[in-house]
Amino acid sequence: MMANRVAIVTKTEVTRSIAAAMAAGLKIGRVEVDHREGKVVIFPEGEEPRASSNPCDRLLR
Repeated sequence: MMANRVAIVTKTEVTRSIAAAMAAGLKIGRVEVDHREGKVVIFPEGEEPRASSNPCDRLLR
């Protein structure tokens, strides 16, 4: 049985972040939530994902 723990990023925070971005006129393409770091990242529609910082990914292209 796993112990209950407090969420670092709550559903309410994610909802508020998305609502604020939309109210500012942003067309949302993707939302990433990092529960370990406690952050929400909102990417605009049409933005390409950033290249990985792993140098091996560049070699495999």
